[in-house]
Amino acid sequence: MITDRVLLLANLLTFWLAPVVTNLIFMRMMIIYRTRPNMIRLLTVCCVLPLLSACNDSAREDRLVEREAYVNARESELVTLFAELVAQKKSLEDQHASTHSDKSEKKPDSQQSDCLSAANSTFFTKTDAGSQQIKNKIVFGSLEYVYLDPPGLEFSARIDTGARTSSLNAMTLMEFERDGKPYVRFTLKNPQTGEMMEITRRLRRHVKIKERGDREAQQRPVVRMRVTLGSINELIDFTLENRSKFKHQVLIGRNLLRDLAIVDVSQRYMTKVDGIMPPVDTTKQ
Repeated sequence: MITDRVLLLANLLTFWLAPVVTNLIFMRMMIIYRTRPNMIRLLTVCCVLPLLSACNDSAREDRLVEREAYVNARESELVTLFAELVAQKKSLEDQHASTHSDKSEKKPDSQQSDCLSAANSTFFTKTDAGSQQIKNKIVFGSLEYVYLDPPGLEFSARIDTGARTSSLNAMTLMEFERDGKPYVRFTLKNPQTGEMMEITRRLRRHVKIKERGDREAQQRPVVRMRVTLGSINELIDFTLENRSKFKHQVLIGRNLLRDLAIVDVSQRYMTKVDGIMPPVDTTKQ
């Protein structure tokens, strides 16, 4: 009985006090708004500005990522167009040389060979690596053999001027710490035996990569490895990703090619492998 009376009294007090407290709070807020409107505005601005700032930062980052992808695509198209222009220039020079040789058949063979060698050396020269040069820049094909250390093996790599950073296949990937420093362990397929090899490298950083068709950028670890391509021997960054769906485990980007090489997409395997020029591969990538 006592409990029921207490509950009844509590309900009556709640129904009676709730409107009174609400009216008191409302009247107090009205007094504050009339006497101190600047304070209310300041509190409103302080609450709303962080929300607007967070939304603007996210939208700005998305726009920057989309703009970067657009610029990379346009740059790749320009590089490809330049390579086609170089190939057309070479074809015109060959036609001009053949026409000139037909007109000068009466000249001695020694003079003709000297003229042709001088004309060819003006635009194209052979390097020790077996590749051609245009204005002190090495010419590579769309596919080349590269030497990676580690693991100290030769791989068939795709040369992509549209990629800013080179990429390496990582079938499995695990990040860990050693002596307080970040490391990454990943597996790579041996191109000669097909067996899986485990490689451990120091983790340099993470980068955001946004591929075509993906709405969100993906975080990828970056390691540093030594690569030899023709006469180029550099220590460069590689992003690690699972490239099992691609034919080539290695992709060489602009971080190795910039200011050093030009890519002729109509050619393949223009560099020497163990001192012998490899056969031209006519299969598709």
